[in-house]
Amino acid sequence: MSTQSTPAVRPPVPLAVVIFAGCAVAMLSFGERSAFGLFLTPMTEARGWSRETFALALAVQNLVWGAAQPIMGAISDRYGTARVLVVGAILYSVGLYIASIAANPLVLQLGMGISVGVGLAAGSFTIVLAAFGRSVTPARRSIAFGLGTAAGSFGQFLFGPLTQGLIDGVGWERAMVILAVAVLTIVPLAYALKGRAGSDAGVAPQTFREALTEAFGYRSYVLLVFGFFVCGFHLAFIAVHLPPYLSDLGMSPMLGAWALALIGLFNIVGSLSAGAVGARFSKSYSLSALYLARSLIILGFISVPVSQASVLLFAAGMGLLWLSTVPLTSGLVAVMFGPRYMATLFGFVFFSHQIGSFLGVWLGGRIYDQTGSYDLVWWISIALGVFAALVHLPIKDAPAPRLQEPAPAA
Repeated sequence: MSTQSTPAVRPPVPLAVVIFAGCAVAMLSFGERSAFGLFLTPMTEARGWSRETFALALAVQNLVWGAAQPIMGAISDRYGTARVLVVGAILYSVGLYIASIAANPLVLQLGMGISVGVGLAAGSFTIVLAAFGRSVTPARRSIAFGLGTAAGSFGQFLFGPLTQGLIDGVGWERAMVILAVAVLTIVPLAYALKGRAGSDAGVAPQTFREALTEAFGYRSYVLLVFGFFVCGFHLAFIAVHLPPYLSDLGMSPMLGAWALALIGLFNIVGSLSAGAVGARFSKSYSLSALYLARSLIILGFISVPVSQASVLLFAAGMGLLWLSTVPLTSGLVAVMFGPRYMATLFGFVFFSHQIGSFLGVWLGGRIYDQTGSYDLVWWISIALGVFAALVHLPIKDAPAPRLQEPAPAA
């Protein structure tokens, strides 16, 4: 019986089409999701809810997204990407529609929290990056991951002011319904990403259980899981609570929308740069420097009087570092274990990210309701950035021992 590895099943479309479709999916799914914080003020005022109520729905969304991500990744690895993306788009759309008509917090949780959360797990850039990982050569994976992540950033740039304009023009309920319809565009795009992963040539095949055992027994992977928690905390807290934070200071709601858009715009540069850096230099050291830089930027922002200029400078600086963690982190997973179970293994790393997101969103609302200020959460964000910088230093940017050994002879 031969132990020759199974080649990856490539999509029946040109690579350029795969990249284009994947980038479009990332732009839609992440772009819309990044604008949800703009609904906090009008929705809570219309329903008479506290900020914690809305924040809890997004916190549940992040947690459900993270918990479902390894499951959707495993389904994608086994049965193919396209089916998972279609299901994700439908659940995402249904969840937004439910949230638009939610008359009580429970219905909001079911729509914005659970349905959108599962939809994001099945239709997000995490699944897209796994499709890229099996479609490009190992030398170009980091760059491809940077392109996919940059597309998500462009979506944030696009949907920030677009969503605020819709809210101002047609009201928040209709704006949410329009977003629900728009996300269904993912369905026709999914075909181009059709396919599933096989094993790398020359590497002994693995079972699903063996892959999980190897990953969680590998110190560098475990450290990566802990470090990505911090990324989730930062992104969720800032994306959801920066707009109301600025409104509390008497600034225009559109400034918050443009701040989110500017973060997305600058992260196009940041994500592409991170992909290029990851292809040439240590991904783990690059991540350590990135998290430390985030802490310094947050410290600078809260240390000076908040003005329109300081907000835009903060948004630009954070934008360069926003999703730049993704091509580096996903690249490390691919380097450590190859593409065969990448959607699954990156899914577990992403679950840690979403636990951080849950706490960033929920604690932001909770602490604000208790103290009337976001100051404590800003300081927690600074401390977590330093923690992540230290955690990434010992991570090995190299294949796990199994991939360094040739497959046994037939």
